[in-house]
Amino acid sequence: QVQLVESGGGLVQAGGSLRLSCAASGRTFSRYAMSWFRQAPGEERIFVAGIRWNDGRTYEADSVKGRFTISRDNAENTVYLQMNSLKPEDTAVYYCAARVSVTIRTMPVDYPYWGQGTQVTVSS
Repeated sequence: QVQLVESGGGLVQAGGSLRLSCAASGRTFSRYAMSWFRQAPGEERIFVAGIRWNDGRTYEADSVKGRFTISRDNAENTVYLQMNSLKPEDTAVYYCAARVSVTIRTMPVDYPYWGQGTQVTVSS
């Protein structure tokens, strides 16, 4: 099994920045894809950004492209989401997720491993 723990969420004003972290433990990560999703109250959980663990290739949703950057630290088994130029519509619970594949997918159903989530609130 893989355990994922998110951290780094909080309250920030519009235009500000936050960096989220997701620490992984359990299985050794060698051919995984990891992604960030977010979910606002009453809304569907949607894809934000993903990264291939083996080569670091990334993919970001159009809504965050140019503002958010996903990265990884193999030594620490940690994936990050650097969020810049935050907007109120970015407010949501952010989750990290993992799947046993090098392929990034954008649907939550494709990810069997999930963290508990961390709240990000962006004020106007």
